[in-house]
Amino acid sequence: MKDLFIIFTFMNPYSDRITQIQQTIAQANLCSPHPETAVRLLAVSKTKPSRDICFAYQAGLRHFGESYLQEALSKQKKLAHFAITWHFIGPIQSNKTRAIANNFSWVHSVDRVKIAKRLNEQRTPTLPPLNIFLQVNISGEASKSGVTLEQLPPLVSEIKQFKNLLLRGIMAVPEKQADFETQCRPYRDIYQTVQRLEDPTLNHFSFGMSGDIKAAVHEGATIVRVGTALFGQRNY
Repeated sequence: MKDLFIIFTFMNPYSDRITQIQQTIAQANLCSPHPETAVRLLAVSKTKPSRDICFAYQAGLRHFGESYLQEALSKQKKLAHFAITWHFIGPIQSNKTRAIANNFSWVHSVDRVKIAKRLNEQRTPTLPPLNIFLQVNISGEASKSGVTLEQLPPLVSEIKQFKNLLLRGIMAVPEKQADFETQCRPYRDIYQTVQRLEDPTLNHFSFGMSGDIKAAVHEGATIVRVGTALFGQRNY
């Protein structure tokens, strides 16, 4: 793998794409109401081989997001010698919480106390607290997980009691929209709701994907989850 990594420095297919995405983020941030916000690019590497993660890593990325547990664990084993920060961004089943709790630094998709409680109890005490986002289903889609904005305050209160979890903010995947203003609206609603809670621990927003980067950053994203624009279309 080390020799392969050296070869990548001479033929990296993702360097230009990463630069373009980062420029898009920076330009959107300058035009936003929150230009001081630091925005992290999270490379969504689900369904992509370890080789592609190596390319992206060599081009400077350190944070990678996975949705399928077994696939992610296999990649983590292969890439253990790289200083990667792993994010779990997919739906969470109760029988997967132990492995998620102990093999990821960030979890973006917590949507109920039961899951939070299991992650808290199963996180190895010698590890630092697990950074988590609460998932909001802002578009009310039956096919997506997440709480409503009305359900958010009591969930925040309950989860903040877990000592092995560190509540960082909100994640959302709104219904796809074509125009900029319509893309902005759900993120703006979430951001304004969180600001009214006046909770300084909720200072991160996992907003936006390849199709709505500009809108997400404009409305306060601190983490943008990008897969297709970086790695190309996925083959399921």
